[in-house]
Amino acid sequence: MGLRHRASSLLLLSLTLGLAVALVSVSAQQKFGINYGQIANDLPDPTRVAGLLQSMNVNKVKLYDADPRVLKAFANTGVEFIIAVGNENLQTMAASPAAARQWVATHVQPYIPATRITCVTVGNEVFSSNDTVMMSSLLPAMKAVYAALGDLGLGSQVTVSSAHSVNVLATSFPPSSGAFREDLAEYIQPILDFHGQTGSPFLINAYPFFAYKANPGSVSLPYVLFEPNPGVRDPNTNLSYDNMLYAQIDAVYAAMKAMGHTDVGVRISETGWPSKGDEDETGATVQNAAAYNGNLMQRVAMSQGTPLKPNVPIDVYVFALFNEDMKPGPASERNYGLFYPNGSPVYAINAGSGSGSGGGLGPGGSLNPYYTSMFSSSSKLAVSPTFLTQRVILLLLLQAIVILLQS
Repeated sequence: MGLRHRASSLLLLSLTLGLAVALVSVSAQQKFGINYGQIANDLPDPTRVAGLLQSMNVNKVKLYDADPRVLKAFANTGVEFIIAVGNENLQTMAASPAAARQWVATHVQPYIPATRITCVTVGNEVFSSNDTVMMSSLLPAMKAVYAALGDLGLGSQVTVSSAHSVNVLATSFPPSSGAFREDLAEYIQPILDFHGQTGSPFLINAYPFFAYKANPGSVSLPYVLFEPNPGVRDPNTNLSYDNMLYAQIDAVYAAMKAMGHTDVGVRISETGWPSKGDEDETGATVQNAAAYNGNLMQRVAMSQGTPLKPNVPIDVYVFALFNEDMKPGPASERNYGLFYPNGSPVYAINAGSGSGSGGGLGPGGSLNPYYTSMFSSSSKLAVSPTFLTQRVILLLLLQAIVILLQS
């Protein structure tokens, strides 16, 4: 083989390998995460849930505990997990580093690396209560869990955060005027310092549904559902917002900046829309739920950012995977699920294709009740056109590599 021919062959081989690697890296995974709540008495076994999420190509899950059955069921699936320390444990962990270490040794260490635990949330919406002891215990508990992860050699793999209601904001509009409640400043300021020091995100549970439900006459439905609307302009920044969720996210960024932090990211740990509600819960319908979650998923698939942070893709965990029949409160609380406990979707949605359509999301990325079901063979056999195309091209590339190596 001549030198020039060999060089040409090596160059082609390099380009071919590069394209093959790129194709393998272009995942069909959905970019949104899902909240997997279990306040119900009729949910399927976690092993079946693992199959459902794999059929959907969802690879990010958030729990409200550290259920060992779930963590074992998802071993070697590649699914990333956020697990949780319950509010009831905060005071104990704040007072006892040994308790935090024991919790991590029991609920995190045994499952890594088979199960990809990437974050521990310490407490959930602690500032929505009037329990000042719990509020005061939050940051010390977070620090104790963080230290325990470090002591056990897991600090580089697992971050520590806490999920907060968007109601920690005193002002959310215009977004540039976002500010935390004054009565919470003494707690939130050091928590932001902790996030800045550890590189962990600030988690927010945000539900535009609540704003619409409280004032349907004044809040635009298309604005909260990500549907076409004139939008709202922030007079201070001249930025235009076409949906409420993005405005809420940017309000959090503004509130953090007012406390001296531009080094902390914002992740939406919960958002969703109920498909059913009580008579006075305006807007809780199947159509609105499908529109909200479908439109949001499409934006996530496009790696869209907010007007303030256009180059930072929104990071969202949809609430929730299942309808949970034992949740207290109004009917809407039991009807946020994308799925019924039997595995069939509550409604069809278009989740968007992103870099590849989800295998269980049906043609065009739609979540179709007749295409995806946990208990049907179709969910096991369904393969998206994108999946097939990528594999065929990859096979051809590998054949080309073999020919080049033999020449």
